[in-house]
Amino acid sequence: MFKRAIVLLPLALLFLTGCSGLKETANMTAEERFEVAMEYFNDESYDLAINEFEAIMLQFPGSERYDDSQFYLAKSRFERREYLLGASEFSKLIRNIPASSFVPESQFMLAECYYQLSPPFSLDQRYSRKAIEELQAFIDFFPSDQRVPEAETRIKTLTEKLAEKEYNSAYIYEKMEYYTAALQYYAAVAEIYHDTKYAPIASAARIRLLADRSRNKEALKEIENFIKRYPDDAALKEMLDLQAKIAPSVLSSN
Repeated sequence: MFKRAIVLLPLALLFLTGCSGLKETANMTAEERFEVAMEYFNDESYDLAINEFEAIMLQFPGSERYDDSQFYLAKSRFERREYLLGASEFSKLIRNIPASSFVPESQFMLAECYYQLSPPFSLDQRYSRKAIEELQAFIDFFPSDQRVPEAETRIKTLTEKLAEKEYNSAYIYEKMEYYTAALQYYAAVAEIYHDTKYAPIASAARIRLLADRSRNKEALKEIENFIKRYPDDAALKEMLDLQAKIAPSVLSSN
């Protein structure tokens, strides 16, 4: 028993030492407690910071530190990679404290939460779409903000991902010989995601498939559109050659 006590004593001392860094904040003012919370935040002790920020908001709802606490609570969730919780907290600030100076950054960070949740293109892209929505809201509401170029870059990255997913679906449908579905998906990529690198790729794939299915009149019309839209594309020569090949048959049938 005595030996067991000797073994447990260092563990108890270690526990007490770890707890000694905690500060008794129950009787502090909102300002004092916020300072402690920020110490935890800056030390990356986000779990402790979260407890303090939540306590400030609960005990001092009318204080000057309320919106600060709401913002850093959201930031703490973000830093812990709790992106859905972070998004919820940033949304609360935007919705409940619209006059706060933290609103622009909260809108950007709300979008960033969803951006971080955006998965590889093969998976469900609901968070990618939500990120685009919130990034566009940031650009619309704060067009002079210095982070607008970054927001635009993120939108482009996410849009490319959505286009890749649609193009991949079209490709799979074609390989499975579901040609109607493939043609629809290729067309959707070219029209909806016209400013991505997948637009000319999808357009060319649609033209090839139309020609393979002997739908030459449609293919010829699509080739004309391709030439106008993508005059510098790598597939242009192939499209011109295909145009020369199928044009006589279309003309003779008229």
